Amino acid sequence: MSEVVAFRKRRGVELTMLILAMGLAVGAYVLVSLNLTAKLPANWLWGVAIYAVIGLAAHVVIRWRIPYADPLLFPLIYLLNGLGLAMIYRLDQGTNPVMHSAELQLTWTAISVAVFALVLFVLRDHAVLRRFPYLMFLAGMFILMMPLLPFIGFENHGAQIWIKIGSYSFQPAELAKIVLSVAFASYLVDKKDVLALAGLRVAGIDLPRARDLGPITIMWLASLAVLVYQKDLGTSLLFFGLFVMMLYVATERPSWPILGTVLFLAGAFLGWRYYSHVQTRVSAWLDPFSNWDQNYQVIQGQFGMAWGGLFGTGWGLGRPNLTPLAKNDFIAAALGEELGVAGLMALIVLYAVIVMRGLRTALTARDPFSKLLAAGLSFVFALQVFAILGGVTRLLPLTGLTTPFISQGGSSLVANYAMLALLMVVTHHARRPLTPTAEPLQSLAHETTQVIAVPSRTSPPVESRSPSGDTPHTPSRADEPTQAIPSGGTPHTPSSADELTQAIPSGAAADGEPTQAVPLGSAPDEPTQAIQSNPRAPWPPENTNRPGRLS
Repeated sequence: MSEVVAFRKRRGVELTMLILAMGLAVGAYVLVSLNLTAKLPANWLWGVAIYAVIGLAAHVVIRWRIPYADPLLFPLIYLLNGLGLAMIYRLDQGTNPVMHSAELQLTWTAISVAVFALVLFVLRDHAVLRRFPYLMFLAGMFILMMPLLPFIGFENHGAQIWIKIGSYSFQPAELAKIVLSVAFASYLVDKKDVLALAGLRVAGIDLPRARDLGPITIMWLASLAVLVYQKDLGTSLLFFGLFVMMLYVATERPSWPILGTVLFLAGAFLGWRYYSHVQTRVSAWLDPFSNWDQNYQVIQGQFGMAWGGLFGTGWGLGRPNLTPLAKNDFIAAALGEELGVAGLMALIVLYAVIVMRGLRTALTARDPFSKLLAAGLSFVFALQVFAILGGVTRLLPLTGLTTPFISQGGSSLVANYAMLALLMVVTHHARRPLTPTAEPLQSLAHETTQVIAVPSRTSPPVESRSPSGDTPHTPSRADEPTQAIPSGGTPHTPSSADELTQAIPSGAAADGEPTQAVPLGSAPDEPTQAIQSNPRAPWPPENTNRPGRLS
């Protein structure tokens, strides 16, 4: 029988980790004020109390609705959220007059946690999302292309990825990544067998069949549309990479990511060749000092991280305000300046642990849809972190994405908490024990084997002689086993410790060959001898055990 792993709830572990995370975030907040003004922040007790109440309320909801969810996901996410609040507060103190973006971000944190709890209340079983893959795909693409609509879409800092309704602005790509992850998982569960078929073999790689290239072609064209019309390389990379990686997980064929990489590089080359905004991003990536005015943001970010060095200047002791948009796109550069390379690597490790827990959930999930959904949400999270940190550190061209849970922004925070809720629902269903059936199947592994009597053949009985050649006897019952006789020649009566030996015919033996004796129980100290029988006689022959006839 297969082993069943029963996970524990681990809610006490989650609470302990959550308290530790809140302590680290509050410590960073207090250190900023002590290093800047040598005194505690004004009304700091209220801010700390609100931050703690929000986190504990979310923990209570998790304990109530999804008790078997992963115990590390929410504490890690809340730690990143708290460090982001501390960094935004530090950037507020560097402005004249002092801004209050940290208070606004704390308000958005409360709203995001409320959305997180709402998803846990509404979505009891994530399997219901599998029913409408094509509808979810169309909805996701519509949400992604909403910034191109007139009146509500607008361009900000060179990228048209925002919509504005009244006085509120929103980045639809943050919501689209969740909807498209669900759509891709639903579609690939149904089509994975077809997409896994191999076609032409080139350089040792089995390429997919030409008839199966439709989905990846559609996503490639959609990513090019985002790159061209929205002028956003990061969003294009995010969604095309998400689909290709989920396709690889579903089919387990390396040809799909290789083909996807080639297609994306080809699209990026065409975009760089024919569109000026892509050329600007690539130029700032390759040689930012070639144009000081145009690449001022990238240059200041590089200077700040260089000044921070290995261990940073310390909370509140740097000058991150010199970098434009340090609260949004370049908050990672601000953290790298005041925490150093060591602090920035610690943040990357936190992100890596979150991705690892999501992929572990994908491995332990019990159904294909849960596996693909957990893998997709983990991949989209990892790709977003890779794109933004790669752009800040000049590993990649600069993208317009935000650093998850750290950057200032309400839309990003709300969408990421909703994604976290969906992932934790998947982890709950993957870790909870299986519900036993009403009438479990009985195992036959420990049952006694039943002996079925073989009916006698229609041929007339044949006389059987003893090994010593004495008077023959005629078998009368064909369903009794052959009794083993000790080789000493003296017959004895079998006792409870001296059980009968069953004779098994050798199958292809010729006439006159003895049958094979197999002991049924504990054998006596003397060796046993099987009685020879005619293979044509009814099997097995009766052993009458008459005294004086057997020697």
